[in-house]
Amino acid sequence: MNIISFFAGCGGLDLGFAQAGFKTVWANEWDREIWQTYELNHSDTHLDRRDIRKISSSDIPECIGIVGGPPCQSWSEAGKQKGIKDDRGRLFLEYIRILQDKQPLFFLTENVSGMLHMKHEQVLKNIIAALEEAGYQVRFKLLDAVNFGVPQNRKRVIFVGLRQDLGQVFDFEAIKQREALTLQDAIWDLKESTLAAKEKNKPNQACLIANHEYATGGFSSMYMSRNRVRSWHEPSFTIQASSRHAPIHPQANKMINVGRDKFIFDSNSPGFYRRLSIRECARIQTFPDDFIYCYQNLNAGYKMIGNAVPVNLSRALASAIKEQLLSPQAASRQQIYQPRQFKSKFEYYLG
Repeated sequence: MNIISFFAGCGGLDLGFAQAGFKTVWANEWDREIWQTYELNHSDTHLDRRDIRKISSSDIPECIGIVGGPPCQSWSEAGKQKGIKDDRGRLFLEYIRILQDKQPLFFLTENVSGMLHMKHEQVLKNIIAALEEAGYQVRFKLLDAVNFGVPQNRKRVIFVGLRQDLGQVFDFEAIKQREALTLQDAIWDLKESTLAAKEKNKPNQACLIANHEYATGGFSSMYMSRNRVRSWHEPSFTIQASSRHAPIHPQANKMINVGRDKFIFDSNSPGFYRRLSIRECARIQTFPDDFIYCYQNLNAGYKMIGNAVPVNLSRALASAIKEQLLSPQAASRQQIYQPRQFKSKFEYYLG
């Protein structure tokens, strides 16, 4: 069950699909800080390092599925929300272009909840129209990873499309949910063994557990605008793609509100305040401990993990897709399919 991965990052989505029985035979990632990590952990996958805009569909192997999450910064609630007007947002066009040309049985893409902001309503409708014109029955839903075996509150929009000749739409209710996990479930055994990064947040080679080092440095006023500590019995805050915004380890007391959008650390806390380590963030994103991250600066490690799809969420999605593709109804209708051609360029749909 060969699939292709775009905007692969370090490969959280790919690993979850592999655990469900798929094989990523070809992946694309242009960020050079990620290449070594991806190739180390996905040695059987060919990694194409080019900008997706320079890749011809004929360069891509045949597959039954295409997965990947185009960059989310242009849709983020924390950003300027330029959406499709941002070059990164328009990379969705390239994903659709290749989907149209390759015609796999399914696709899956993931993005931040900000994509559902009312200011993007028309663009979202146009994206759905373009995906449908490409030959797919499309469904999307906002999911919280905490419901799928991920010890973290992390809301993301998931789009799944099944090729129209299969005569089905993806059933989000078929995704198997799991009991919510906590920080204690995920990282309790790591609490005594972490080390601080070296000067200027360089890796600490003395770590006994790979990547179990935490970033140091000050905290911005934006960071201090709300509590950043979750207790051991709670799931983590969302793991973000930045060392400066990593949550604080649960050994410390929650931060104290001293004014509007202003919190401080509790001086009476029995535990000191430190950021979660890279390995702790990876555990919270449900990566296994033998998944090794390569970086020259810790921020690159936090970025890779924060941008990834949690492995357990990916596996749950992949398992539901696999089950639906193997259903008698879908299996009997799988054939080489040629959708009608676009009547106009993608830009027409996306405005």
